[in-house]
Amino acid sequence: MSSAPEHFAAVEADWRPEPVEATEFVTAAPVRALAGLFDQPVPALGVGDPLPPLWHWLYVLDRPAQADLGEDGHPRDGGLFLPPLPDRRRMFGGGRLEFRAPIRIGDLLTRRSEVARVRVRHGGSGWLLLVTVRHEYVVHGEIRTVEEQDLVYRQTGGAPAPEPVGEAVPAAPAEAPGGPWSFTLRPDPTLLFRFSALTYNAHRIHYDRDYVRDVEGYPDLVVHGPLLALSLLELPRRWAPERAVTAFAFRSRAPLFAPRDIEVTGVPEGDRVVLSAGLPGAAPGMTASATFR
Repeated sequence: MSSAPEHFAAVEADWRPEPVEATEFVTAAPVRALAGLFDQPVPALGVGDPLPPLWHWLYVLDRPAQADLGEDGHPRDGGLFLPPLPDRRRMFGGGRLEFRAPIRIGDLLTRRSEVARVRVRHGGSGWLLLVTVRHEYVVHGEIRTVEEQDLVYRQTGGAPAPEPVGEAVPAAPAEAPGGPWSFTLRPDPTLLFRFSALTYNAHRIHYDRDYVRDVEGYPDLVVHGPLLALSLLELPRRWAPERAVTAFAFRSRAPLFAPRDIEVTGVPEGDRVVLSAGLPGAAPGMTASATFR
């Protein structure tokens, strides 16, 4: 195999942005909005009530100015750890989280972020830049949640299908479609638009059909990776609300598209549950595992 292109190699060798920190109060409105998006009862919203695991994604969001956005809806330059790679396309690869203590309504939440790893890989869609970002979510000096996100960058012209990245996450077992925990996610354009608005995600692959087909080469609107991950953790939240989730690892394996129904399933295995999301009868687009206390 030939060596990586010069700009990929330069980013891998030299790009190490400084850590950043941001702070925001945890309020009740985003919790109410996400519960409504999932057609679920609203969790308790009093000061001191805990967020469900992963719902911290509704807070400390990046909010760039409109003039700073590129053609794809992501910031053109700068932003939070966007690599200096020309004509980049971004995909959500996966992640790992440790939930040490609840984040609660009313908390002053600080997110400390840094680039943990930068790797170059060659796969079926060409050269890829894999960036792992580490976040620590802190309240009153105590780390409540530790998170690593794997982000995948490719250049225009390659095949759009993402390569599996990140640390190993078990594939869903064969019995998962008939598992005891399941629900159907119906990602129509309205749901995708509402989730984009709730998470301040301007990436056009989630709401602009002409762009996603003509520019990025996908067949239809792409379901958000974070929406799939949150859907997976809906299973223990609904079927085992008395059990605290202490760790979660997930991996994107193939993009899923609107408006086809997605089966979200889970198979409990003692102190953990193996999770998957995908089209009925097909290989999952995302797999995960959640560990209980």
